[in-house]
Amino acid sequence: MQLKPINQQVVVVIGASSGIGRIAALQFASRGAKVVIAARSQPGLESLVEEIQNMGGDATAVVADVTVFDEVKAIVDKAIEVYGRIDTWVHNAAVELYAAFEVTTPLEFKRIVDVNLMGQVHGAMAALPHIKREGRGALIHVSSVEARRSLPLQSAYAAAKHGIDGFLESLRVELMHEKVPISVTNVMPASINTPLFDKARTKLGVKPVGVPPIYQPSLVAKAIVEAAEHPKRDVVVGDAGKVILLAQRISPSLVDAYMAMTAFSGQKTNQPKSETAPDNLFEPIQGFDKIEGDFSDQARSWSL
Repeated sequence: MQLKPINQQVVVVIGASSGIGRIAALQFASRGAKVVIAARSQPGLESLVEEIQNMGGDATAVVADVTVFDEVKAIVDKAIEVYGRIDTWVHNAAVELYAAFEVTTPLEFKRIVDVNLMGQVHGAMAALPHIKREGRGALIHVSSVEARRSLPLQSAYAAAKHGIDGFLESLRVELMHEKVPISVTNVMPASINTPLFDKARTKLGVKPVGVPPIYQPSLVAKAIVEAAEHPKRDVVVGDAGKVILLAQRISPSLVDAYMAMTAFSGQKTNQPKSETAPDNLFEPIQGFDKIEGDFSDQARSWSL
């Protein structure tokens, strides 16, 4: 399967206002791609378009909530209107809830699934006909190491990420059967230093944090850009994630025991945060339209 060089591509990045999506859009633009960016945060998108244009790039923004299929379709329509095609679709939008399953409400669980799973489904459904029309291209879906191994206190998030892995496996084989040269990539990051932890809803009593080690978002963006030019099936970003998934294949019960000992305290900071603090579960919140989170001093910019 031969994909276009990045500088000949039109790339759509969903969830681009902050974190992995933001740095991925910047990396695509720096390589010469025309970029369509989408998220719920209009200020975040506007500042990103300005940043891309200041570096000589070409970007168009669309404000959208991925849980609404018509809004996702509007992203596609805008890309076709402005650039005439879509070569690569990068779907990264996600929200998070840190809470024990017993104190998670049905509405919260559903919202996580709607954004993190159904949003990705909506993206693939809307983009696929247009990528097929071009005769080749890439669907790149950012899930998580939790697509293969769940963490405690994240039952809804893990369920949605497992769902992404399931639907991508099915779609990939369907496209193979049709002999359509479209690569389907599942990017599975480990703990990444993004503003997700600031924006997440938490019922832990403190601000959450990713289980260490933590990696910089630029590593994930690099993997995404690579997959847009060179087809890949699965990409785990972060050597710790690869170790956990290897251990999961060898002995899930051993990983259960390890998680029981380390993953509860490992996801808590010492910074108090109430469950009534602002979060972006249902509406965007301002002030976090940036690439990195608050853990840059302990985040790795490298991975074996």
